[in-house]
Amino acid sequence: MKTIVRAGTLLSALLVAAPAFAQDLTFWSWRQEDRAAYEQFIDTFEAANPGITVKFETFEATNYNTILSTALAGGTGPDVMMVRAYGGLENVAVAGYLEELTTESVPALANFAEPALAAESVRADGKIYAVPFASQTQLVIYNSKIFADNGIEEPQTWDDLMAASQKLKDAGIIPFANGTATAWQNETVTFGLGSSLMGKAFYDELMAGTADFTDARFTSALASVNELAQDYFPDGFIGLDYPSAQQLFSSGMSAMFVGGSYELATFKAQNPDIEMGVFAAPGKTAEDAKLVGLYFDGGYSVNAASPNKEAAITFVNYLASPEFGQAFANTLNNISTIPGVTFDNPLLAEVNDLNKSSIPYLMLAHFRYGEPSGSVLIQGEMQKLFSGETTPEAIGEALTTGLAAWYEPFKK
Repeated sequence: MKTIVRAGTLLSALLVAAPAFAQDLTFWSWRQEDRAAYEQFIDTFEAANPGITVKFETFEATNYNTILSTALAGGTGPDVMMVRAYGGLENVAVAGYLEELTTESVPALANFAEPALAAESVRADGKIYAVPFASQTQLVIYNSKIFADNGIEEPQTWDDLMAASQKLKDAGIIPFANGTATAWQNETVTFGLGSSLMGKAFYDELMAGTADFTDARFTSALASVNELAQDYFPDGFIGLDYPSAQQLFSSGMSAMFVGGSYELATFKAQNPDIEMGVFAAPGKTAEDAKLVGLYFDGGYSVNAASPNKEAAITFVNYLASPEFGQAFANTLNNISTIPGVTFDNPLLAEVNDLNKSSIPYLMLAHFRYGEPSGSVLIQGEMQKLFSGETTPEAIGEALTTGLAAWYEPFKK
């Protein structure tokens, strides 16, 4: 709270001057669970900008994109909105619904990292349409007390990970809590466990167009992930949904959870006494780079048709400020993309360090720009693999062939 209060005394010098007449802004989000924090942030902004009020409205996350697009198309959308990144951004930006943001309208954009800005830009022209708000990291979260009680250290190789899992299983502890009945968890598990096995060289060649998903580095990673899941995920994991898997971990019944850094706050809320650590799932050898999967979660945009555009730009400047970024990190226990933010939470600081050795969370960052999307394909194919209905090699063919419908480098 101190950070938020302090931010209010500093913002006047940083923000674009507020309009001389009162303006009421609407601000839409899918982050229903963050309402209390955003209302605090808005109070700070309003105190520094008399004459502007902000009404925060949230919607169910799964349907948010449809709700937002429908409202924008009908001319009833919000003044300021949270938007998805990558392909999710392009859907609304290319349609002309979003105001282009520049370093003239939002000077702080000049300091953001290029990958963060790229996630909120249209590929065709590189124009920016949102202020990035958070990065997320796909990794392994573990119960540090369970590890210590069983004499287990963070694994340095894939064999170490398998051996630690077996030791936990022998002790009557479920090694991994994950289930895959919730479709998107198949994708999380694949790249949260498999990024180091695939390796940065594979990623670089995939992006250069000299490799595709039939590459043995990719298919062998899928085979290893499947082997681990069959032996060390909960019994019947293909029928275990996401909330149930979360409860298995937060209750202490399981030692590890493959997921995003966004899970840390959830687990702490579910069990304030839980002690956690994080690590990048290792590669085959100790010499292999330990890579987490990194992506940018979304951004703050201005409605191109807003009747309150000046006030909306003022608010977005606040959302791009270091003071907001620090309050965001401290209050929501999330990694702000704003440069210069520090992390009071040691786990977040550790995640931030792990991000220095990463590859993008593959399907979200690069293969959600067309139909079928890479995420839909990998989620369905991995569920079939876990069920014994396909092979890693067949998945490589299915991904490459399916994405060739719109992804130019895969077209023969």
